Amino acid sequence: MKIQTMSIFVDDQQRALDFYTGALGFAVAADVPLGDHRWLTVVDPDRPDGTQLSLEPKGHPAVAPFTEALAADGIPFCQFGVDDVQAEYERLTALGVTFTQPPTDFGPVIVAVLDDTCGNLIQLAQPTGA
Repeated sequence: MKIQTMSIFVDDQQRALDFYTGALGFAVAADVPLGDHRWLTVVDPDRPDGTQLSLEPKGHPAVAPFTEALAADGIPFCQFGVDDVQAEYERLTALGVTFTQPPTDFGPVIVAVLDDTCGNLIQLAQPTGA
C-alpha cells in the first residue's frame, strides 16, 4: 500500500494551480473539468509517478471552519520537504510569497511557514541530521 493522492483544500483552484506550479514548482498531473470545479492534481516534477496533491475546492461545509481555524492558530496544513529551507525562503520571498515564520532551526529540522494564497499555511522542512 502506498499514498497515491493527498488533498489540500483551496479557496480558488486556478489561483492554487498558479501558486503551486508557478511559485512552488510542482507540475500538473491531472486537470479534468468536473462541472464548476476540476479534478486538479500536482506532483513533484522529478517524480511524476509519485504522490499527487489534489487542489480540492472548499465545497464541504466543514472545510472552511477547519482551514480557517488552522490558519488563525498558525498551524500548517501540510509539510513539504526541501533540500535548503533558507534558499527556498529567499527564492519564494523574492517572488512575493508571504511567510508567517522565517527559517527556524529546531535541531533535527529547519522549518519555515508560508501562506499559499488559498487559505492554507504550508511548512517547508529540511532535515539537518542533527
